Amino acid sequence: MSNAALPGLSASTSFAFTLTLAVIASILAVSEGIAPASVENKNKAREVVSGAGSSAADLEWPRFRGPQGDGAWNSKSIPKDLAELSPKKLWSQEIGAGFGGVTVAGGRVYLMDRIKAPEEVERILCHDAATGELIWNHSYAVKYDNLEYGSGPRASVTLHRGVAYALGALGMLHALDAASGDVLWQIDTRAEFDAEPPRWGLAASPFIWKDTVILHLGAKPGGSLICLELATGKEKWRYGNDPAGYATPMLIQHENKEQLIQWGPEHVASVNPDTGEEHWKFAYPIQYGVSIAQPLFKNHLLLVSSYWHGTRAIRLGTDIKNAALEWSQEKVLRCLMSQPLYKDGVVYLLDRTEGVIAFRLDNGEILWKDGHQFTPRDRNPQISLVWADEPRNIACGLNASGELFFAQFTSDEYLELSRHQIIGKTWAHPAFTHNTVFARSDSELAAWQLWE
Repeated sequence: MSNAALPGLSASTSFAFTLTLAVIASILAVSEGIAPASVENKNKAREVVSGAGSSAADLEWPRFRGPQGDGAWNSKSIPKDLAELSPKKLWSQEIGAGFGGVTVAGGRVYLMDRIKAPEEVERILCHDAATGELIWNHSYAVKYDNLEYGSGPRASVTLHRGVAYALGALGMLHALDAASGDVLWQIDTRAEFDAEPPRWGLAASPFIWKDTVILHLGAKPGGSLICLELATGKEKWRYGNDPAGYATPMLIQHENKEQLIQWGPEHVASVNPDTGEEHWKFAYPIQYGVSIAQPLFKNHLLLVSSYWHGTRAIRLGTDIKNAALEWSQEKVLRCLMSQPLYKDGVVYLLDRTEGVIAFRLDNGEILWKDGHQFTPRDRNPQISLVWADEPRNIACGLNASGELFFAQFTSDEYLELSRHQIIGKTWAHPAFTHNTVFARSDSELAAWQLWE
């Protein structure tokens, strides 16, 4: 309809009448299923990201390294022939810098970043998973000063029962309403607990246990770990004198009992997650405090691996207080940030100088080396590894160059199946849901549909 006045009506009255008709037509169109193009496109995007027939668990990546924190993606829709993949970029958003991983829950994507202008702030961001649209952000002032590798926050946002828990590189802790971004409670852990960020900043993601959140802060006194009530942020218990390292706490089950494992710069420790009582402690001092890659626990053996001092396999006894060294290897098997994978007695680990290595968990025997096929040789190599289809031995990795690859890892060989450039240089752990990967660099957050 044109903007000319309707017969018998003034121009202003005619315009109002025309606008009313347009609104009514729009409402009728939506009710008839003839949605405007923008709405239709958003709905299509949501169908792609949500995945028809997918379970709720298949659509969530609510914490560092996935739903169980163990790097298990195992999408139920993964195609048999991965060599024919043709990933499609769904959306991209400009963001600030950071090393923290991406998490996803409730159709939303969460991460942290840092921008330096117009003022220096860390931000907690929430984007629509289907469209990339920014839903909310919460920012607060920081001063990184001389923090090394000081691009931005290191930890992933942990999502639990509608709340987003986020820890900044300098120790600002927030509990935010995941839907609105409203602050439920916040703590400056340096001021409140005398937390001491390590040389490269606090990096351990908040760990949820029952009605508490557990943090690796290196607080004084006796607060290497601090446990807080989820609802209020009130301290429940604290444990240990180790300074802060970079590894996220993890829970294991051994002899039908839970043990909270924390690898710090001086010890590997096991504590009761309900009380903070120590079960056992294994001395393992690390040069420069780089206890980073999350330990691996299988078949009674707890494996930790460091850049400077190699790997230790610690055997846990039937008594919860017993733990002893099973074997060690210092010349190879030296991991930095990359979390290892495990299947059928074999560990797949990114070594600092040899690339990806397969070795036996029970004795450290090396089975093969990839010769840097999956990520470039570098002083600080990195791959974020997950199981894409564990029953078929299909691993997926995002390397430091921003290439996403699929490969078959077995005790006998490795076979690359496909590789695609999806983001710029990155050390951050991506999030995987159904057929979609969400990845970030220091300037971009992107979503890619990997298959139909």
